[in-house]
Amino acid sequence: MPDGTKPKPGGWNRFAVEVTNIGEFAAQLRKAGVRFRNDIITGVGGKQVLIDDPSGNPIELFEPILPEARLNTH
Repeated sequence: MPDGTKPKPGGWNRFAVEVTNIGEFAAQLRKAGVRFRNDIITGVGGKQVLIDDPSGNPIELFEPILPEARLNTH
């Protein structure tokens, strides 16, 4: 991670939640006090950011850029 944090057993498994307008959604979560592990990054398939749930478990927020990167493909 950007702050130098190294992965630990059990601390990096996560599930992804697809969102629209990740920037706006992240801003709302920051205002609510949600802890972010990193800033939004953009890859080939989309944008993502990691947040912590109240117990410290990571959750990935993902906004696809390409249609085939969508999490729900039905």
